[in-house]
Amino acid sequence: MEAKVTAHGRFTIAEIDKRLYGSFLEHLGRAVYTGIHEPGHPTADANGMRRDVIDLVRELDTPICRYPGGNFVSAYNWEDGIGPQDQRPTRLDLAWRTSESNQVGIHEYAAWAEAANTEMMLAINLGSRGLDEARAFVEYVNHPGGTYWSDLRRQNGQADPWGVKVWCLGNEMDGPWQVGHKSAEEYGHLANETAKALRAFDKSLELIVCGSSHSNMPTYPQWEASVLEATYDQVDYISLHMYFENHEKNTAEFLALPEKLDKYIGTVSGVIDYVKAKKRSKRDVKISFDEWNVWYHEREEDARRMAEWDWPHAPRLLEDIYNFEDVLQVGCILNTFIRRSDVVSIACIAQLVNVIAPIMTEPGGISWRQTIYYPFKFASAHGRGTALRLDVDCPTYDADVASNVKYLDIAGVHDGDAGTLSFFAINRNGAETMDVTLGLEGFGAAKSVEHTLIKHDDLEARNTLSAPMTVVPEAGNGAKIEGNGLRLTLPPYSYSMVRVML
Repeated sequence: MEAKVTAHGRFTIAEIDKRLYGSFLEHLGRAVYTGIHEPGHPTADANGMRRDVIDLVRELDTPICRYPGGNFVSAYNWEDGIGPQDQRPTRLDLAWRTSESNQVGIHEYAAWAEAANTEMMLAINLGSRGLDEARAFVEYVNHPGGTYWSDLRRQNGQADPWGVKVWCLGNEMDGPWQVGHKSAEEYGHLANETAKALRAFDKSLELIVCGSSHSNMPTYPQWEASVLEATYDQVDYISLHMYFENHEKNTAEFLALPEKLDKYIGTVSGVIDYVKAKKRSKRDVKISFDEWNVWYHEREEDARRMAEWDWPHAPRLLEDIYNFEDVLQVGCILNTFIRRSDVVSIACIAQLVNVIAPIMTEPGGISWRQTIYYPFKFASAHGRGTALRLDVDCPTYDADVASNVKYLDIAGVHDGDAGTLSFFAINRNGAETMDVTLGLEGFGAAKSVEHTLIKHDDLEARNTLSAPMTVVPEAGNGAKIEGNGLRLTLPPYSYSMVRVML
């Protein structure tokens, strides 16, 4: 199978916001407790945080991390997580039918975020609570001192404000499963009034309003139109979520799902343009795609277990063990975000540790990289700069979610400062090697090229506690400079990162 791709230095999409490679931690399952926080672990630091996990997060170089939820936040009292740990209350978490010890709150999370070299992105409870609690939370986190809430923070050991810039106005408020679920009109009014209050405190805050939980919601895309009409002048982003499933074990259909993602982003981008035009506004609102990942391996079994258990603390929940097939999917998702970086500024893989996550831990034991760790790491490390508008000519196939799905999924990024071109290429064809002619125009001559390959003959191959290195990247030999461009050889069902030094 042959494909032809052309990259030109003048044909670009946008400068990529580094927060496109963000992450997410929710008080759910073992994401926090025995995930990032395990005071008795051999690697634990003075704050009880697992240093081995911090090292893996720093290796991912995820610039921003959303916290503390997620569904959890819609019945969460942030005040429960401040003050002496031995005096914090244990609460029932209605979202996941568990108990919450509140041993980790804003202070502990902030210390972890600093150690992990990531910026905090905080979510506000607009489910069971509202404007007053929101402004108190922001004051506690961001005001220097001299007021009740800021002085309370100082009494609790944090003299300087954390200066958190990015705030989520609730979570998935369109979902009937959400504590405090609201109609678009109810939520739009509350979000707008909350945003106005926060802007009165600090006009420079970046505020995210809830969009649809997924594109199959019956209220989509009217929800976006109604909420944006109510909030457009006060917010900076609208959030979208999507999870990817393969219950039917059909790889071709599974790998076509990013076409649905692309349409989802395009539709909401159109709604943003519509509301902007209707309001005669000069303001730009972007998309924060702050929950995304593969999620189906343990989903049905977890739902059954959760319905039967009696409020356990930090149980094993949503611990999907990813396979090689998921590497291909995550690569395609990240490529979609790169190609849509003109409208998607923030994206957060859900989640970061243990819960549908690239990083796994064993209590008291090791931590390891899941298969999906690697495509995320490569995109985060080398997918920064200017997204390129590639011309791609290759064979296609038809799927349920879209027609003419390209067998070659590829995104390109030019880093002018580093003098590099990075291409992330997935061969969606499981039967044929793909020979790609990649023309490079307007960049100057390529000096050298590197090829990194992720490939396994078994789509079900996994990295596990007993075999954590089953699926790992390797040096490839499928990229060569040829004339004014490259010749790529991509094995069937494979992920490749090709780096060109200019």
